[in-house]
Amino acid sequence: MTFIDLFSGMGGFRIAFESAGNKCIFSSEIDKYARETYKNNFQDYPEGDITKILSKDIPDFDILCAGFPCQPFSIAGKRLGFEDSRGTLFFEVARILKEKQPVAFLLENVRGITNHDGGNTIKVIMNTLDEIGYSCKDSVINALDYGIPQNRERWYCIGFRKDLHIDLSDIDLKQKKSLMYDLSSIIKQNNDSKYAISDICYQNIMKHVELKKIEVDDYTLAYEIRPSRCQFATKNYSPCLTAKMGTGGNNVPVVIKQKRRLTEEECLKIMGYPSSYKVGRGSHGYKQIGNSVVVTVISQLAQIITQKLKDTNS
Repeated sequence: MTFIDLFSGMGGFRIAFESAGNKCIFSSEIDKYARETYKNNFQDYPEGDITKILSKDIPDFDILCAGFPCQPFSIAGKRLGFEDSRGTLFFEVARILKEKQPVAFLLENVRGITNHDGGNTIKVIMNTLDEIGYSCKDSVINALDYGIPQNRERWYCIGFRKDLHIDLSDIDLKQKKSLMYDLSSIIKQNNDSKYAISDICYQNIMKHVELKKIEVDDYTLAYEIRPSRCQFATKNYSPCLTAKMGTGGNNVPVVIKQKRRLTEEECLKIMGYPSSYKVGRGSHGYKQIGNSVVVTVISQLAQIITQKLKDTNS
């Protein structure tokens, strides 16, 4: 089956859906650095701003994938459906679904979308998807529950066109799987000076290690490092990697015993990317990783969608 990759970022959706046997025929991303990363890995340069792309200029496809940015909704008319989503990036997803009528979709967003704007945002989204002809199942999923060593909760929504009469009752999005690997298989000795933290940063970390009586092993991570506070990951899995990693300072988790930040390659593994994947160094690379989806989670959801569609067609 064919799919399109909207708000494609680094292409995590693409890796997942291609691994499930599907073919990407269109992608769109506005960030120029993410577009370069996408091209370097897929030899395919995404189209630009989706708000400027007409539905008729997108080839017909079977599945829509989108990790759209979350924005506040202005609920002027209180219809809480398609009309109320105008002016937001979700509206672009809804517009394309309404006009192209693919058989299925997968959406991803931050956990906060479920209570964003007092609950209006998720209400508009779910009502809109119903209004334009889709049956949906959504859930907040932690990457830890899908075998990835990162405490990362995200909202996911699977949808199928209603006329296919696909039974969603047996779809279990709340899977619980043991870790496929942990930080001990990711973090190795690295003496590259460009990842080293400052003496002041290390002093701040150790101050809070003592205050909180943290037992530091080879894989203990420090994050949200400030003179007044510091958080620690002590259970052999990572805290949530965020786009703030690209803003510099001490926003990349620190391997305490090595007095260094996680490398881009280590972050990619924590996001479930294959070892062959390449991303730029420094702030833009870290930002893209933090903005990305966890490939392993998307892969398992892609398998669910693909199998449901195969069963329907058989």
